[in-house]
Formats: sequence, C-alpha cells, structure tokens
Amino acid sequence: MKKDARAAELTAVLREQGITDDDVLKAIERTPRHLFVPPTFQDHAYDNTALPIGHGQTVSQPQIVAMMTAALALTYRSKVLEIGTGSGYQTAVLARLARRVYSIERHPALLEDAEARLKQLRLTNVETLAGDGNLGWPDQAPFDRIIVTAAADEAVPPALLDQLGPGGIMVVPVAHSAIDQRLLRLVRGKEGIETTDLGGVRFVPLVSERDDDGDRSRSLSKEIARHLRRRP
Repeated sequence: MKKDARAAELTAVLREQGITDDDVLKAIERTPRHLFVPPTFQDHAYDNTALPIGHGQTVSQPQIVAMMTAALALTYRSKVLEIGTGSGYQTAVLARLARRVYSIERHPALLEDAEARLKQLRLTNVETLAGDGNLGWPDQAPFDRIIVTAAADEAVPPALLDQLGPGGIMVVPVAHSAIDQRLLRLVRGKEGIETTDLGGVRFVPLVSERDDDGDRSRSLSKEIARHLRRRP
C-alpha cells in the first residue's frame, strides 16, 4: 500500500516531541492512520491528537502510541498481549515490530472493523478476541510484553500481572481519580515487579463486563470530538 505523505510529516512531529526510537517511528510511518479514523475526522487523521472512533472509544494520540510502544522495548521475537484493540491502529504498529500480537476488544463491532483493516494491511501475525480485557488471555500466557490502552482503576488487574512472563514488560495507564492517570512501565525481574512512572496521560477507562463504566468513556470521546470541531 502506498504511503501517505502525511505519515512522514507525522513522524517528523514525533521526533520533535522527543520520540527517538527509529524502529517505532518507521512502524508508525508505515501505518496509514487514515484507515483507522472515521470519515468525519479524516482531515485530522495525521494530527498528533486522539480521535473518536465510536462506542465511546478513541484512537490514541500518535505521540502516546509511539511512547508506549517504545517503552515496551519490543524485539522481533516478542509475544505481545494488547488490551483494547479499538480501531486496530496500535495493533498494527505492534504487529510491525513483534513476532505475534494477541489483542482483546470488548466491543464486537469495533473488533470486526479492526480485523478488516488489519487484513487489508496484510498483517497476519495478529490474533484477536472479543472479551473482557481485565481477564487477559490465559490460554496464550505467558506474554513477553503487555500493553493496556485503557486506564485501570487504582491498580493493574491481577490477571494481567499473572500473565506477564519472566523478564516481561507491561505498559499500562492507572487512574487514581477522574483527573489523575499515570502511565506505568512494569518489568518482571528476579526480585519482583519494578515500576517506573512515565508521566500523566488521559485514557478511557478499562471496564469489565461486570462493571460497565461506559459513561466516562463516552464523555471523553464526545469532549475530543467537540474540541476538534472548534479547530480551524
């Protein structure tokens, strides 16, 4: 598929924002973000901003995608679990850098669309599942890397920690309040879990099938949409 010139412009912006991992930048440049954005927001497809994708969900800001992907320190042998397939954009970036990606999405309609996009891009090293991301994918555990693209409430779900293999890395936003989310990098070492705070972020909440908090997700998505419509 022919690359959009705007993708190269986006990677230049990401370099200016401090993203230095060449492999990650190349993966983002090769991933046509306009395929993962609704028609209403095509003019903003390569802006460095989050965009609504329906069902109260968003496609993450490219800078956050790049930062989280770089924090995973992927190799071409990595087996990755992604919680929150969404539009499939982050999934596509991961698939260009890892051996295998297992991605879970709780909204079947979003997952179906994401699967079609990944197929269009001929990314065949991705397995998907419709389900509760809090539970992970036990049948495929352990994982070398885990990435969560929604904010866990107060703490990392225990099931995900259990599925992180020795030496594994997890990148996950954790919400301590409605306005305080921190992006954490967890590394499983011989002495236990080492945690690094990568800074403040803003994600839709990670909800379970037993405790649906879709109102907060829809609120954030609508706020982003309103902001974009006000922009020239």
